[in-house]
Amino acid sequence: MGANPRTHSMHNPCRHGPAYPAMKQRAPHAATPATNAAPGVRLDIWLWATRFFKTRALAKQAIEGGKIEVGDGPAKPATPVHVGSRLKITRGEDRYEIDVTALRHQRGSAALAQQCYAETQAGRAARELAAEQRRLAAAGYEKPATKPDKRARRLIRALGDIDAF
Repeated sequence: MGANPRTHSMHNPCRHGPAYPAMKQRAPHAATPATNAAPGVRLDIWLWATRFFKTRALAKQAIEGGKIEVGDGPAKPATPVHVGSRLKITRGEDRYEIDVTALRHQRGSAALAQQCYAETQAGRAARELAAEQRRLAAAGYEKPATKPDKRARRLIRALGDIDAF
């Protein structure tokens, strides 16, 4: 009992002295099919890192709402994105069709984000055509200078009922 517990390895589990056998070395794990595949990034992280969405939560919400497709099918937030994947992203009235060219885990500058994807020519043409159609549809509309007053609001409400006939 005269032995000091700090110096005696039998009483100090933190020290691996002669009283404890050497720790067993773990054998390396066998390669799994997922390990052999090309490394990927979660879809929600990639969309956030490439600045399609301001937060990961917004990216996840868009994915779960069916606004994002990987390949030709719907995706989940944890779906891995690989270089060469084709994504269809609907954001507001715009629809992007892009090919993934690089993977990112962290959000960076807009210039770095744009290097991670290439928009397809067909997707760009369709998006620009839709934007032009929206612009032309709104060309005849002139926004009023002020908000309508009480009398004007009543007239607007009364005119709105005419459409019901």
